[in-house]
Amino acid sequence: MSKKTQADQPANPADQIVVFQEQAIRRTWHAEEWWFSVVDVCQVLTESVDAGAYWRKLKQRLGAEGSEVVTFCHGLKLPAPDGKQRVTDCANTEGLFRIIQSIPSPKAEPFKRWLAKIGYERVKEIEDPELASRRARELYEAKGYPKDWIDKRLRSITVRGALTDEWKQRGVAEGREYSILTAEIARATFGITPGDHKKLKGLEQAKAANLRDHMTDLELIFTMLGEASTTEIAKRKDAQGFQQNKTAAKEGGAVAGNARRDLEAKSGQPVVSPTNYLSAPEPGASEIAVSAFVATQTEALAPSAKDKRTTRNEVIQKTAKAIAELGGTLPKGGKNKRGRPQ
Repeated sequence: MSKKTQADQPANPADQIVVFQEQAIRRTWHAEEWWFSVVDVCQVLTESVDAGAYWRKLKQRLGAEGSEVVTFCHGLKLPAPDGKQRVTDCANTEGLFRIIQSIPSPKAEPFKRWLAKIGYERVKEIEDPELASRRARELYEAKGYPKDWIDKRLRSITVRGALTDEWKQRGVAEGREYSILTAEIARATFGITPGDHKKLKGLEQAKAANLRDHMTDLELIFTMLGEASTTEIAKRKDAQGFQQNKTAAKEGGAVAGNARRDLEAKSGQPVVSPTNYLSAPEPGASEIAVSAFVATQTEALAPSAKDKRTTRNEVIQKTAKAIAELGGTLPKGGKNKRGRPQ
């Protein structure tokens, strides 16, 4: 699985949101490390009614004092409450540790320990890509997606990673050129652009929505076919640079497009669908926190890979019992549709 850059970071809650004491903190993968929203961290530590104003004042004070802390911040795009991607002050782990020193808060020390743990988990994900996949699965399960769909979605992420790895090696620039080539594959595969595909699914208002998170099983399958075909064609023809890879993208998409039209002719049904998952229940902070806790405890307690499923069920059962003793119930993301641990 390829390493992520901000340019191809998926709009996926498993990647963009982390939770500290049931409060969400936005983050993005940039320059080979996590960068966190400074405003969100200020909100968590100070519980200010206007965390943005708090950070602006703190930044001014630190600048007046000659502190170099603000130089550790970079403006990176993160999803805003209105769904749009907006530039936000972000800091990496080192920068956040320095900023925290300037914020009087009883939560400072617990937050430092949590931040160190988050960094450790990312290192483990790089060493073991399957761990990142398991975390993504947990989040999709918490959102109520069907198991078969989740399997295809995770596979599509792997196929996409192989394609972007190939593009990177063949001189395609990340960002705009990746977007153009992706649109070429999609147009040849489905007969419409990704933008029109989103409109068909009613995703215009959900600006941060990832189209692939709203695809049907068949749409995911044909997306994978188009991208896998493009990867294979680029390899066989040794495509170099943007223009040659653009040709490969059109040809790879055409392979999927021909297969789609053949299926539509035989089934009498269109593959491109207006179906979306906007009605799928969004996980609350408690669901995300429980899912993250279960995943982390499973990794820590399982003696080996083959024991992880059994260990996970044991962790869920103990967590459910502990929550029940406190008068609560396990969030639905931690159980299957029949109420049993997954």
